[in-house]
Amino acid sequence: MSALSRRWIPLLALIVSGLSLAVAQGAEPLSVITDVEAQPLYAQARRVAETLTLLGAPFTAEQQQSLEAAYAAPDAAEGVAAVQAVLDPLCLAVVNINPESRVKVAEGPAARTLEEQGWRLFLVKVVNEAGVTAPLRVTSPNAAPLYKRSTGSASPEIAVKPQDVPERWLDVALHETQPLNKNLSGLKLEYRVLQLYSRNVGRQEAKLAFDVGQGTQDLGFRNELNILFNSEPAVEVVLEVLDVDGTPTTGQFVFRDTQGRIYPSMTRRLAPDFFFHEQIYRHSGESVHLPPGKYHVTYTRGPEYMIEEREIEVPDAISHRESFRLHRWIHLANIGWYSGDHHVHAAGCAHYESPAEGVQPVDMMRHILGEDLNVGCVLSWGPCWYFQKQYFDGQVHHLSTEDYLMRYDVEVSGFPSSHAGHLCLLRLTEDDYPGTTLIEEWPSWDLPVLKWGKEQGGVVGFSHSGWGLAVSATSLPTFEMPPFDGIGANEYIVDVVHDACDFISAVDTPSVWELSIWYHTLNCGYQCRISGETDFPCIYGERVGLGRAYVKLPKGKPVNYDEWVMGIKDGRSYCCDGLTHLPNFRVNDLGVGEAGDGGRASVLAIKSGDPLKVRVEFAGLLAEQPREDIRSRPLDQQPYWHIERSRIGDTRTVPVELIVNGESVAKREMEADGRIREVDFDYTLTQSSWVAVRVFPSAHTNPVFVEVDNKPIRASRKSAQWCLEAVDRCWGAKSPSIRDSERADAEAAYEVAREAYRRILGESTAD
Repeated sequence: MSALSRRWIPLLALIVSGLSLAVAQGAEPLSVITDVEAQPLYAQARRVAETLTLLGAPFTAEQQQSLEAAYAAPDAAEGVAAVQAVLDPLCLAVVNINPESRVKVAEGPAARTLEEQGWRLFLVKVVNEAGVTAPLRVTSPNAAPLYKRSTGSASPEIAVKPQDVPERWLDVALHETQPLNKNLSGLKLEYRVLQLYSRNVGRQEAKLAFDVGQGTQDLGFRNELNILFNSEPAVEVVLEVLDVDGTPTTGQFVFRDTQGRIYPSMTRRLAPDFFFHEQIYRHSGESVHLPPGKYHVTYTRGPEYMIEEREIEVPDAISHRESFRLHRWIHLANIGWYSGDHHVHAAGCAHYESPAEGVQPVDMMRHILGEDLNVGCVLSWGPCWYFQKQYFDGQVHHLSTEDYLMRYDVEVSGFPSSHAGHLCLLRLTEDDYPGTTLIEEWPSWDLPVLKWGKEQGGVVGFSHSGWGLAVSATSLPTFEMPPFDGIGANEYIVDVVHDACDFISAVDTPSVWELSIWYHTLNCGYQCRISGETDFPCIYGERVGLGRAYVKLPKGKPVNYDEWVMGIKDGRSYCCDGLTHLPNFRVNDLGVGEAGDGGRASVLAIKSGDPLKVRVEFAGLLAEQPREDIRSRPLDQQPYWHIERSRIGDTRTVPVELIVNGESVAKREMEADGRIREVDFDYTLTQSSWVAVRVFPSAHTNPVFVEVDNKPIRASRKSAQWCLEAVDRCWGAKSPSIRDSERADAEAAYEVAREAYRRILGESTAD
């Protein structure tokens, strides 16, 4: 049978917005329930009609006329029977609640017809002999959740085995909001609206089970109904996706019907579409299957693109075509700054069908392309280690293009050292720690792992740095001592002394928590850099690249992964939310990350009294109207970094601040209207210092280290004292979890850090 001929089925109601109420041919009428009060039944029937209209499947004019005639019947019994004569043919099920509140169910006469990737509406006739006022519930093993959201555990439970996925093809829901009520009325007879969604096309059997609370199911499984449905094919909507220059590209799309429901249904999605996303990603020429009807489409491609909206109407046809042209508000790669997210996962956090396995490289590459992310580092970690590590080969993945690279590397998370802080290990040539075959055999503290990563030419640092470094302060600098009781940049306070840490990560934890420890170590003269990440999908599941690092690379050449990662190491970068940008930061013409004094990256040598000329370019995009849902949130609630938090009052301006040794020493209020503007500062130092620019809390450059008269940076006795005390706090929190066989080495390394901070304390200036 052709796809078109299969669409023609006997219908009693109009198909509206892809929804229908269908009646089976030759169906036996249901028994008429007598001894029913007419007025409340009429009122409930009117509310059912209002609900169907709101859901886009109104009664036909003939059905509505029949109901109005029933309401006007002079004999109440005749009116009650007439209402049932109209509504009963639309019922998929008849639920009977006996005087003991036991629930049994029988089939109704409605046609067993669904629509691929769409919702169909049915009625349920409820005969309530017990007068129950609890909610009626419907469940189905075919609609069981495919996924289970993360609880933060390093070893999340697997919700559904991959082999069970084909059975989970259905969504089922009873409408429980106005005009209907959530609870049953207690009347002997009423009708409920049942909504069914099919992921698939063709014949599929589903089991529906009804109850009014635990223990109300009738004996012998009589509350269950097995129904063979036929899912009619949806329309193949082919998407032409064009970039700014008219070339085919990959876009991000959200499709909503007139009721605001998202297509494809989020809970029924299979990779590459993820259930925890509203959006889907499609390459130009690919398609999405939608039932006939009207849709509101939101489309974009990452934070450098405008978010655009339009309405489309999908006809009742085999195929339909829609074209979408994307528009940028900024293009950083055109001025030599290339985006990346060095912390992305393809599995774990119970976000996929099987968290211990996850999705394939082709799925992750689609998301990297769809977010215009030049570099995506997909990190294998604890729960998925043994499966995902098969994709690691120490090379850029073969799915990469000249402008968009994907590489598999490692997050040390769910390993014995995780208590000391999770680690991002990038640009590895070997992903198994020497002498190990199992995760449990790895070191139980971080320093040996970091050193091993650097020895093989890797670029290494801490993930989600703020965890364990919580403070109550909402501004910087702060000298409050955090508990060092989490999985962020905790042991960083020691490892930075050993020159074992290239960067700490930012954007995916509260800004003050991340930046405070970094500022203190910079004040002590250490030169660790900062980088942006998302930890997708464990911290931010919305999209990859929500937290980003932008690295300066040669324009007009293919993106080179090694150069990009070395840009993180050298600090030739800034981190941001993707909506706030600070490219081309320079101090006295030394660009951040460029070779300076003695060939050292970002080191500028001057003489006492020499003035500094600081330049940076700023661009940001703020909506015309403030978003209270973001800016009113405390800093320790997501989104942690966002330009809306930087807005000055109700204006469209944000503060661009010159930071010297962690203090804001000058500020320019800049319009965040999408245009790039140059910002200049003039400043004269009194001592060797680190200098950076930030928009708090949405973007931060890496520092330029200015050495005055060849003296090291010793900017703050208070920072040195803080770091010294932090080593002890960290040891107290972490040492109990370090193996006895490794504790002596760890204690010696911590003591080296103490001695270094004591020396720096003696060399530092007063604040």
